[in-house]
Amino acid sequence: QVQLVESGGGLVQPGGSLRLSCVASGFTVDSYAIGWFRQAPGKEREGVSCFRSIGGSTYYADSVKGRFTISRDNAKSAVYLQMNSLKPEDTAVYYCNINFYYTRQNYWGQGTQVTVSS
Repeated sequence: QVQLVESGGGLVQPGGSLRLSCVASGFTVDSYAIGWFRQAPGKEREGVSCFRSIGGSTYYADSVKGRFTISRDNAKSAVYLQMNSLKPEDTAVYYCNINFYYTRQNYWGQGTQVTVSS
């Protein structure tokens, strides 16, 4: 059973930093996309950043380019999101997501709250 466990959310002042972690388990294939989405109150869930399934190139939403950095540790099946220069509009629940290329199966973590406020 595929599981995604997130950690690292919290309350931070504008301009501050947070690092989110997501550890994935329960699978053995290596063709998948993994990354982060977020959902702010009253808004749709949106993609933030990910490693694409083929080639492993990275994607960043325009709103976070230059501020957020995604990284991974394949040995731990983990993905991280370093968030710098945080803004109040970054406030949201952040979800880790994995999408398997060949089966198209899609899984979500439980979400971690990020609040940027003074």
